Amino acid sequence: MAAILIFLAVYLVLAIGRLPGFRVDRTGACIIGASLMIVFGVLDLSQAYAAINYDTIILLFGVMIVVANLRLSGFFSAVAEWVVEHAHRPIVLLAAIVLVAGFFSAFFVNDTMCLVLTPLVLEITRQLRRNAVPYLLAVAMAANIGSVATVTGNPQNMMIGSFSGIHYRAFAAALSPVAAIGLALTVAVIAATYHGEFRFQEKVALERRPVRVNRMLMWKSLAVSAGMIVLFFAGWPVSKVALMAGALLLVTRRVKPERIYREIDWSLLVLFIGLFIVVAGVEKTSLPGDLFRAAQQFHLERVPVLSALAAVLSNIVSNVPAVLVFKPFVVHMGNPVRSWLTLAMSTTLAGNLTILGSVANLIVVQRARHETPIGFWQYFRVGAPLTILTIAVGALWLG
Repeated sequence: MAAILIFLAVYLVLAIGRLPGFRVDRTGACIIGASLMIVFGVLDLSQAYAAINYDTIILLFGVMIVVANLRLSGFFSAVAEWVVEHAHRPIVLLAAIVLVAGFFSAFFVNDTMCLVLTPLVLEITRQLRRNAVPYLLAVAMAANIGSVATVTGNPQNMMIGSFSGIHYRAFAAALSPVAAIGLALTVAVIAATYHGEFRFQEKVALERRPVRVNRMLMWKSLAVSAGMIVLFFAGWPVSKVALMAGALLLVTRRVKPERIYREIDWSLLVLFIGLFIVVAGVEKTSLPGDLFRAAQQFHLERVPVLSALAAVLSNIVSNVPAVLVFKPFVVHMGNPVRSWLTLAMSTTLAGNLTILGSVANLIVVQRARHETPIGFWQYFRVGAPLTILTIAVGALWLG
């Protein structure tokens, strides 16, 4: 009973964002929940340590170091600047933003592209005197959709890659087409919703602006990143490769290590550790078995059913906790590989439903709030149809 109550309390905080009346956020709730599992004897320390999936933590940590070096070198800003400079019409500018956000999110965690592109899009739309909202929505939604394509696209994919053992190349082969179609749909839905912005195809001209680039750091980071991605596709253990890549980039005379450490999302890593322990605690009870027997009547092995339920749960408790909730069920399904891929697809694409659906959305909205506020309805009128369309495409593709 203690394990179930702790589990439910933690997931309640994950759903609403923080503990009412207290300064306890999602990460804090996971730490407290994990501690209570140990205090109440649900797990001993050795079991708590064993519950942590270190492959996921190491993979996420290594990729964060690589992304931090690329970002500090100015690489992402330089690429984005070059692409939008060559987009001479509004619809082409929209497509260029979607392409850049989606492509790089597939390999370097979607949140990073939102941090880099949001201020750039604001500056470009201000200079061109365009409505910034559709282009900002394109950044968030394309970053979410692009991250579907690979194991390293987002934290929940990294977790699923570690749990399932699906080869990086097989994962990309299965879900890259879904991401590509989703990016095309992003352009179409935004253009249709904001038809006034894209109705007239007058030329737009952007002045060339210098971008600060640390060339030595950029080329070193690119070489390490390229090697990392090649080894991913070659079948090397992704966590080992990511850790090697991060370690190589920490050997430097040019960048203070404190700058790299500030770029790492330590709270996300701690949240993962706490969640692993909380879920391991509840797995010792009869609750997962009872839920699985109840879920069998919904035929979770069917791709559309699993997609719909995962999307709904992702918008209640967020995508990473949703994956952990489904973990005990997936391993018992008739085709676990397809079920894992369905879970990765649906929990990621569900992030586009509302502003609160993913961290990427919140980054864009928060960074643009002083200059171009984006309301819940403004986001939802694009995000809802796009989410339904992309999840339908994913379900048809995987089914």
